Amino acid sequence: MQELHDAPLAPLTTLRIGGPAARLVTATTDDEVVAVVRAADAAGEPLLVLGGGSNLVIGDAGFPGTVLRVATRGFELDGTRLTVAAGEVWTQVVDRAVLDHGLAGIEFLAGIPGSAGATPVQNVGAYGQEVADTITEVVVHDRRSGETLTVPAADCGFAYRHSRFKAEPDRYVVLRVVFELQDADGASTPVRYAEAARTLGVAQGERAELRAAREAVLKLRAGKGMVLDPEDHDSWSAGSFFTNPILTDAEHAAFLQRVAERLGADVEPPAYPAGEGLVKTSAAWLIDKAGFTKGYGSGPARLSGKHTLALTNRGDATAADLLALAREVRDGVASAFGVTLVNEPVMVGVEL
Repeated sequence: MQELHDAPLAPLTTLRIGGPAARLVTATTDDEVVAVVRAADAAGEPLLVLGGGSNLVIGDAGFPGTVLRVATRGFELDGTRLTVAAGEVWTQVVDRAVLDHGLAGIEFLAGIPGSAGATPVQNVGAYGQEVADTITEVVVHDRRSGETLTVPAADCGFAYRHSRFKAEPDRYVVLRVVFELQDADGASTPVRYAEAARTLGVAQGERAELRAAREAVLKLRAGKGMVLDPEDHDSWSAGSFFTNPILTDAEHAAFLQRVAERLGADVEPPAYPAGEGLVKTSAAWLIDKAGFTKGYGSGPARLSGKHTLALTNRGDATAADLLALAREVRDGVASAFGVTLVNEPVMVGVEL
């Protein structure tokens, strides 16, 4: 293990924002991860578990306790059953599964920054695919019981950008994730997302060539600034900053009335079924129609020039700068449409 004190955290996040950690420990084995967690818990010390830093907003004051950086490695394939260590880089996991082994099931999740261990916490998803589709179990350290547990997918509480592990963020530390992928003779899983289907030249529900599906997603993500590039400030973000709102039928009806009043009765906002009596709409659409267009802002934190849903650091933004912009957008959307956006990234030492 490596241990540093008063260690900068901003370089360990994709936003490149945040103050230092009182103590930063990098663990490379599951035993080391568990030992650091147990020691911090025994001492009553604040603990922050850090993977790829792609879904974090760390306050400018930093973190007053131990930051555990999970850098474990492991990619084990048994037929179509894939077990990966929490510290594996997610983009590399997807690339190896698709390019090296021709396995489908996570190809539409290519290019998403962060670690493999973070994917079940957030139930990471994009372009009609999410990890809940293929995860069979998650191995975790339970800080409450002190035990290592294997949690089957049925008990993970997966929902839209949510899980049991996200619901109790101070209880579980992910150690390994197990996926059941598909060997479809070089074909992808059925293409669910309209934009991906158009790019691939197939109908929704049809399969595409597996490698082509991965390439299409990378191209789409890059066009929105959602593929990490040190030279592109549009990619200095935490990805989608707000989740797509899920509205009850009554809330949706009130929302449509606000849309008609503001934009005209012929305007139809995006709407997708989200379960009985529920409708999901687009946060990006709401932000744009509320007047926050691509590139909005004049300070060091601005909306991406490629996608309204990403809040970006233009080079020297602070957490205070970013959150001021986030509040402006959230409050502007609420004023315009009566819908309150919810942040997707985890807030550390700050609140929206």
